Amino acid sequence: MGKAFTSSATEYPRPLGELRSHIADVCGASVDEALLQRAVTHRSYAYEAGGVPHNERLEFLGDAVLGLVVTDHLHGEHPDLQEGQLAKMRSAVVQMRALAEVARTIGLGDYLLLGRGEESTGGRDKASLLADTMEAVFGAVYLTGGLPAASVFVHSLLDPLIAETATMGAGLDWKTSLQEAASAVGEAAPHYEVTDTGPEHAKVFTATAVVGDEALGSGSGRTKKEAEQKAAATAWRTLRDRAKAEASAVAATRGPEGAGESEDCEDGTA
Repeated sequence: MGKAFTSSATEYPRPLGELRSHIADVCGASVDEALLQRAVTHRSYAYEAGGVPHNERLEFLGDAVLGLVVTDHLHGEHPDLQEGQLAKMRSAVVQMRALAEVARTIGLGDYLLLGRGEESTGGRDKASLLADTMEAVFGAVYLTGGLPAASVFVHSLLDPLIAETATMGAGLDWKTSLQEAASAVGEAAPHYEVTDTGPEHAKVFTATAVVGDEALGSGSGRTKKEAEQKAAATAWRTLRDRAKAEASAVAATRGPEGAGESEDCEDGTA
C-alpha cells in the first residue's frame, strides 16, 4: 500500500496501533500501517521530516467517499425531499466543524504527526486539521476494505449526526435552528456572550447562548464562530428536551382516555 517512514522522528503521542485496532473492530478492515500513517501525517510534519508522504491525496479521496456514503444514505432515507434540501442536509453533515467533532470522539488529534509550528499553536485540536485528517482516514479505509468497509466506518461515526440533522430547522445550522426554536416558544432571537483566553496565536473562545434572560448553553472553540455554533447546539438541545418533557407531562395528565379523545379529534370523529 505504501512505504513506511524511516525517519526516527516518527513518534506518535498515542500508539497508531490503537487507531488501527479501532477501525478493524468497527468495520473489519485491517488498514495498512504505512497507509494509516500517511493519513495522520500533516504536510507541516512531512516538510520537516524531509518530504515524507503526507495526507492530502488521501484527504481528497476520503472527501469523495464521505460524500458518496452520506448522499446515498440521505437519498434512501428521505424519498420525499427535494434535491435542494438533501444538499443542505449533506452539507450540514460533512462540513468542517461537524467532521472535527466526529474526529474528537475517537481522539484523532492524539495520533496526528505535526510540524513544530502547528504543534505549538494547538494544531491537534484545530477544526480544519481534524476534519481533513478524518477524511484522509476515510480514504485509507476505502483503499483497504473498499466501499463496504468505508461505509460501515462512516456510519459508525456519523449516524447520530445524520439523525440529528433531520430534526434541525430549514437553515440546517445550529444558530438558525436555535433561533427557530426560540421563536416557537415565544422568545426573541438568541444572543451570544463571548469571551476568549490564551495568547493571540492560540486563543480559545467560549460562547454562551442566551434566550430571553436565560443562559441555555455554552461551547468553546478556536474561533468565535465555532464557539457560538457549539453553544447554539447545546441550547437547542435544552429547548428540545424541555419540549419533550412538557409534552410527556401533558400526556400523563390526560391519561389513556384523554389520549383517545385527542386521537378521535384528529380523525375528525369527535
